[in-house]
Amino acid sequence: MVTLNSLQVETTYRQIIKLALPISFAMLIPQFNFITTNIFLGHYSQESLAISGITGVYYLIFAMIGFGLNNGLQALIARRAGENRPEEIGKIFSQGIYIAIVIAIAGIILTWFLAPVILKEVIHSPGTAEKAIGFLKIRIWGLVFLYIYQMRNALLVGTNQSRFLVFGTLAEAIANIIFDYSFIFGHFGFPEMGLNGAAVASIIAEFTGMFVIFLVIWRKGISKRFSLFSHFNWNGPIIKQVLSISTPLIFQLAVSLISWEFFYILIEHHGQEALAISNIMRNIFGLVGCVNWAFAATTAAMVSNIIGQGLHEKVQSLILKVISITTTSSIIICIFLNLFPQTLLLAFGQNESFNQHAVPVIRVVTFAMMLMSFSTVWLNAVTGTGNSRITFLIEIVTITLYSIYIWLVLEKFSLAITYGWMSEWLYWISLFIFSWLYIRSGKWKTKVI
Repeated sequence: MVTLNSLQVETTYRQIIKLALPISFAMLIPQFNFITTNIFLGHYSQESLAISGITGVYYLIFAMIGFGLNNGLQALIARRAGENRPEEIGKIFSQGIYIAIVIAIAGIILTWFLAPVILKEVIHSPGTAEKAIGFLKIRIWGLVFLYIYQMRNALLVGTNQSRFLVFGTLAEAIANIIFDYSFIFGHFGFPEMGLNGAAVASIIAEFTGMFVIFLVIWRKGISKRFSLFSHFNWNGPIIKQVLSISTPLIFQLAVSLISWEFFYILIEHHGQEALAISNIMRNIFGLVGCVNWAFAATTAAMVSNIIGQGLHEKVQSLILKVISITTTSSIIICIFLNLFPQTLLLAFGQNESFNQHAVPVIRVVTFAMMLMSFSTVWLNAVTGTGNSRITFLIEIVTITLYSIYIWLVLEKFSLAITYGWMSEWLYWISLFIFSWLYIRSGKWKTKVI
């Protein structure tokens, strides 16, 4: 029997929802921030809305690198929680902060000195390239705050305290809306900065979220319970352990998002409207995906935890319980989006012709969302087993298929972007097949982390 103060979890629907709902909220707020930023930019100019598609995915590459580190830490922390070894959690967390800061500095250097060269070569419009580079040179400075902020996910989800995530995300959302409105349009005495104003607002929002969540961790006694700030000496063995789990996940997510940036660059070759439509699709995908990603993250943490308890036989039943929730919610949301697509599109301030061209793409994207609802759960279950190299291998094979498809459809044959977005169908079906086969094989039962 799991007690109230235990770090161990049960595989009940109540436990799943208890962990996943705060994560959903914590993921929903950043997506809400993305959408409100793009709504502001859409009302500012279609050009800004289009450019933010490329810059948004570029920054998302680095955000997902941090998320990969976070997932590795979360798997380790959840495993130690399942083993009821709280003294190890603070050690793992502090070494994760070290790694995050190093990766953030590397990201800033790459963005300032390498990204401009690449973007000027691959973006057809010189004006678009210059504005995208200017935006990114500002935006990338928020990476340090974002990475440290992301570490709270690993800690709070891994120790079954995801309810505290909402404090930081609410603070981030409020700051983002206020400063987006202020800097993009030049209100409340601030200068009108347009696209670059969105970059400044996002940095301030990330710092605000980071500050608030660590204040909560301190006030709630979590830092004291796990001795979070008592193990900041460099610990080589733990660093090696964290990297052994996280590195494949980091590369997995980086490769995935780089391929998505490749997708948006190919979309840019189809014109400004196509790029703006695809940026809106990214916002819709992210908004609906929050529920699926939250339950997928819960799956990874719970799988790791119950394996730590020695309950290997409960893993597949847990996965099916999570999928029953994610698939049902996705179907309901997708039905609504298909019945009322114009309602959502009107918020972005574009003309009727634009909205008509976007509707067929929504149909394709919503079907992809339903595929994602179960595929991402299976993939994260693989992550929860601790065998992140298998996760990376699955991603590499899938991304290779995805990249070949989008190059043929969008570049070689120059088909409409509706067909380009069908690449998501291929991506999620492939992820599901490979992840399901691995879990079914049972080879993960001998993995020790």
